[in-house]
Amino acid sequence: MTFAMSEPARKSKLLKGATGDWEVVIGLEVHAQVTSEAKLFSGASTAFGGEPNSQVSLVDAAMPGMLPVINEECIRQAVRTGLGLNAKINLRSVFDRKNYFYPDLPQGYQISQYKSPIVGEGEIAIDMPDGETVKVGIERVHLEQDAGKLLHDQQPNMSLVDLNRSGVALMEIVSKPDLRSADEAKAYVSKLRTILRYLGTCDGDMEKGNLRADVNVSVRRPGDPFGTRCEIKNVNSIRFIGQAVEYEARRQVDLIEDGGTVEQETRLFDPNKGETRPMRSKEEAHDYRYFPDPDLLPLEMPQALVDDLKAHLPELPDQKKARFIRDYALTAYDANVLTAERAAADYFEDMARGRDAKAAANWVTNELAGRLNKEGKDILASPISSSQLGAILDLIAAGTISGKIAKDLFEIVWSEGGDPRQIVKDRGMEQVTDLSAIEKVVDDIVAANPDKVEQAKNNPKLAGWFVGQVMKASGGKANPQAVSDLLKRKLGL
Repeated sequence: MTFAMSEPARKSKLLKGATGDWEVVIGLEVHAQVTSEAKLFSGASTAFGGEPNSQVSLVDAAMPGMLPVINEECIRQAVRTGLGLNAKINLRSVFDRKNYFYPDLPQGYQISQYKSPIVGEGEIAIDMPDGETVKVGIERVHLEQDAGKLLHDQQPNMSLVDLNRSGVALMEIVSKPDLRSADEAKAYVSKLRTILRYLGTCDGDMEKGNLRADVNVSVRRPGDPFGTRCEIKNVNSIRFIGQAVEYEARRQVDLIEDGGTVEQETRLFDPNKGETRPMRSKEEAHDYRYFPDPDLLPLEMPQALVDDLKAHLPELPDQKKARFIRDYALTAYDANVLTAERAAADYFEDMARGRDAKAAANWVTNELAGRLNKEGKDILASPISSSQLGAILDLIAAGTISGKIAKDLFEIVWSEGGDPRQIVKDRGMEQVTDLSAIEKVVDDIVAANPDKVEQAKNNPKLAGWFVGQVMKASGGKANPQAVSDLLKRKLGL
């Protein structure tokens, strides 16, 4: 990753040091496992969780004479990813051999792409909580094969090798050094993950290692050339990415201010200690002795293939967000929350059709999301379907139930299932709108609180206290508007 001069420092992102302000410069190399049933150059399965070495072809094991054959689906997925990142698609690309030794790399080299990647420059826009939109350039996206996995805890005096991941297709998505804080780095990876999941090109499961990042961090005085960077390898959590950036930036600032110099090196992040530690000196491209793979011809794609893939792309997060704001009159915040996951956006749309979209958004982002988070579920595992939650909204809109009763009904449907309309009918949960039925409750509360009656006459806003008391006494069944109108008459407001 090349770090060069960029735009003026964003002042709010500066890091305070003992001798003045510092700017943190961050670039990310995100490794995303391609969604494909077979590996990049063999027909072996990519299913997660198989017995060690049960999904290894002769190509993956680098048996003599075995030749790689490109998986066309992986090519399509890489192109779709590039299109989703507003990036240039290179109709001609080359696979290279990247030479290095590691025990779980059977060939002694990795088939990757170097000077001629399949995807060129692109861009992602990330929306920060303070309202700022940060544009992050994409340097390139290239395809490469993953290595295997070393298991160090199975035997006391040796490491074991599992080659199930060997040959699995990865997309390496390289950003430009446009990020200036840990929060921006986290927002970038989160947005990138969302785009990949919308496209269906990577499931983004960081716990399984299907999305992980190498984090490049350097510091400089605002306006100065870029400093020496360190690369933090294989960070597999968005939270850990933020922690790694914060620790590494502070480490470099303290080191320089104490008179030291930052050495270009590869480091690891220890999540238990919240710190980075040195791993090895940083390799340069020439150390890998890249050269075109002699077993693979240059990859040439017809423009018609790219055009066809572009024509069938799904609606992406930014497009969906703009449509939600336009068609449903949602705030930018609500639209952002709802489009962060495609499943949540689909749930909302199913629920909002023909209903109050703002009310639907509130229920999805507050009641439903809160309950899902509490139980560690995602929206695809929600016990309440969009049609059931929509029915609850219909009951509120019709005045059949109050907002309080609706929350009780939500809990019943969550735990027991069923048709909300029938539950309300069977359990007598309908809202009381008959004034005669609630007038005695109102009279009793007014009579019991003469001091508050006088206060309410001087300050009509205090009538809300009476409404709350009546709602409480009626078990939430009284119609709040009917109660409010009746109280105003009784109190002479």
